[in-house]
Amino acid sequence: MDYSNDKRVVMTLDAGGTNFIFSAIQGNKEILEPVRLPSGANNLEICLKTLEEGFNSVKERLIQEPIAISFAFPGPADYVNGVIGDLPNLPAFRGGVALKAFLEKKFGIPVFINNDGNLFAYGEALSGMLPALNKALEASGNPHRYQNLIGITLGTGFGAGVVLNGELLLGDNGCGGDVWVFRDKYYPEMIAEESVSIHAVKRMYAEFSGENRSELTPKDICDIADGRVAGDQAAARKTFVHFGKGLGNALCYALTLIDGVVVIGGGLAGAHKYFFPAMLEEMNGQIGRFEGGNVPRLQMDVYDMTNPEQMAELLKPEMMVAHVPETKEEVPYQEHKKTGVDISTVDTSFVINLGAYNFALNELDKIK
Repeated sequence: MDYSNDKRVVMTLDAGGTNFIFSAIQGNKEILEPVRLPSGANNLEICLKTLEEGFNSVKERLIQEPIAISFAFPGPADYVNGVIGDLPNLPAFRGGVALKAFLEKKFGIPVFINNDGNLFAYGEALSGMLPALNKALEASGNPHRYQNLIGITLGTGFGAGVVLNGELLLGDNGCGGDVWVFRDKYYPEMIAEESVSIHAVKRMYAEFSGENRSELTPKDICDIADGRVAGDQAAARKTFVHFGKGLGNALCYALTLIDGVVVIGGGLAGAHKYFFPAMLEEMNGQIGRFEGGNVPRLQMDVYDMTNPEQMAELLKPEMMVAHVPETKEEVPYQEHKKTGVDISTVDTSFVINLGAYNFALNELDKIK
């Protein structure tokens, strides 16, 4: 469903441990200047009053009435029922808080809550990378279309969401797309997030360089890899190689189950020139068998959509025909299986809000 010309308004929220940023979207566009308020993370009463104040401030500036509230909120949570659990960065919610019901009573409109990985994926699937790719395939004369997408957010954590044929995969327990708990490539007893996150980059650089510089950020380490900041350039580049292989390993498991394309966002995506080659090498690599020989990690070839030459290969029409026995008829088919990995071209926070907007409208349209 394309909501780019929809006239309905949805109020949104970017919820962080320090600040809550409130806004509103109409027709896939932010329609007013966001309202930023301190979250009141340690006190539930203050935090709830902040939520009420923020949404009221947005509502007062809208020309038309909003039809829903939709936003991402950290987990653990029961997102379907809107109950927020014990959050490390928002301790006010410890013990479980029925946030959806609270806001619905305050504002009298439907409220939808999800996690940022899910809504990032949903925004890219409905209004971002996925429709852009299918439009490029059409322009190239390629009849193939992609329907499924894995959205990855690389930041403090290793987040993800999955969209299948236009529908967000929530799962029976609200745990769909939780790639962060895959086994780590380097430490099988650990979760994948231990090698694919901000703290992982900082830890690996310290280990490879022997430098105990806790003040360094991943951006600093990327600048060291570029040679723009003093430091151990070889260790910085090795850090992103290990990061890329850890990410690629996790994506292999995800793509084996979810046959689609991948889009990556979040702060660490800015270092993709250093981790993409290792990631793609891992994804296009092989894995062994006891009886000897190797098989590909994935049944499809993986292309770097940020590379014009590889993007052209992904778009290239390669349809074959198979003859129907005992007839003169032919059936077209695609023999060469392909997928692509891209970097989000839009601010991750906005894509998440875009996903929240599209998710709310899609859910409301199901009720009609």
